Amino acid sequence: MGIRAYENRYEHVNIELEEALSLVKAHTGTIAETEEVPLSDALGRILAESVTADMDQPPFARSPLDGYALIAADTAGATKENPARLTVAGRVVAGGVFDKKICRGQAVRIMTGAPISPGADCVIRQEDTDWGEETVAVYRELSACDNYCRAGEDFARGDLLLEAGTKIGAVELGILASAGTERVRVRRIPRVAVLTTGDELVMPGEKRGPGKIYNSSLFVLAGRLRELGIEPAAGHLQDDEEAAAIRIKELAEETDLILTAGGVSVGERDIMHGALAGLLARPVFWRIRIKPGMPVIFSMVDKTSVLSLSGNPYGSFAHFEVLARPLLAHLTGCGQYGPQRESAVMGEDFGKNTSVRRLVRGRVTSGIVSLPRGLHDSGVLGTTAGLPS
Repeated sequence: MGIRAYENRYEHVNIELEEALSLVKAHTGTIAETEEVPLSDALGRILAESVTADMDQPPFARSPLDGYALIAADTAGATKENPARLTVAGRVVAGGVFDKKICRGQAVRIMTGAPISPGADCVIRQEDTDWGEETVAVYRELSACDNYCRAGEDFARGDLLLEAGTKIGAVELGILASAGTERVRVRRIPRVAVLTTGDELVMPGEKRGPGKIYNSSLFVLAGRLRELGIEPAAGHLQDDEEAAAIRIKELAEETDLILTAGGVSVGERDIMHGALAGLLARPVFWRIRIKPGMPVIFSMVDKTSVLSLSGNPYGSFAHFEVLARPLLAHLTGCGQYGPQRESAVMGEDFGKNTSVRRLVRGRVTSGIVSLPRGLHDSGVLGTTAGLPS
C-alpha cells in the first residue's frame, strides 16, 4: 500500500506537536468518577474536591523550644550580670496544659510543643536562664511574641488547604493529617494499558533466537506510568492485525487510555493501521513533524483514547513525555501529570540534517543543557540513563 493510501485514512497528517496536543485534548474526556478513601491510601491520588480547614493549626499558642513562658515586660534590661528573677508558677510539657493565668513576676517551665499558658506573651530559651526550678534567672531581654507560635500560625479555620485537582504527595498528606482529615474524596485512578507489537521481540528471560531482540519499550512505558502512580495492564502483540484488533477492543472496554508501541509506519508488518481500521476506530491523526518517533497515530475506540507510538525505545519514551503525559494531565484534571517546562541554554551544539523539530535527551544544570556522550538515535536507550525523568 502506498503512503498516500495510509494518509487518506486520517483526518490530520504530518502535523505539528501543538496541533497534535490540541487534538488529543479535544477528543479526550476528563475522569468524573470519584471515591472516598482513607488518608493512609491517598498518596498519589488526585483530590476531587477542595479541602478547607475546620480548625486552627496549631489549635493553641505553643512553644517552639524548651524554656520558660513569661511576660516580656518582666525582662526589661535583663543581662547575665543583672538578670530578671521570676517565680516559677508551674511546669507544662507537650500534651499537657497549665491553664492558670500567669501574672507579672511569674514564669512557667515549658517544653517544645506545649501550650503557652494564659497571660504569657513570649518564651525564653532555657540556655538563656539558670534553669531554675522554684525561681528562674533570665539573662536577656525579650519582646512580646518572641519564640511564640500563635494559634492558627500554619492555617486558620476556613482557610483553603488544597485545591481540587491537586496530586497528593507526602507534604499534602501531612497537611491533611494536621487538619484532622480522616478520609478524602479523590478521582478514580486512570485505567491505562500498554501494548508492544512485533514478532521480533521476546521477553527478558525467554530464549532469544536468531533475529530476535529483547522487549525494552514495554518496560520503559509501563515503568514510566508506575513512576507517575499508575499501574498499567501490560502485554505484547504479535504481528497479526486481527488478533491485535481483538485485544485492543477488549482493553477499550475497561480502560481510559491504551498506549501501543510499534507497527505505526508503512512496512509490511506495521499492523496498527489495519488493526485500528478493523476496529472501526476513529483515526484522528498520523505522523507528527517531530523526531524521533514521527509516525505516531492517535485514534479513538469508542470513548477510549489510543495513542500508538514508535516501536523504537527512545522514540516511544520521548513521545510518552510530550504526548502521553499531557493526555494524562487532561484526563485526570491534574497538571502535575504533564511535563514541566524550563528554559535553558544549550551548552554545546547539536547538529541535525533536517528542519523537523528534534527531541534531544539532556540534563539541565544551573540553566545550561549538557548532552550525554554517545549516540542519540531513537533505538538507543543507553545515553538516556541517569537523566531526569
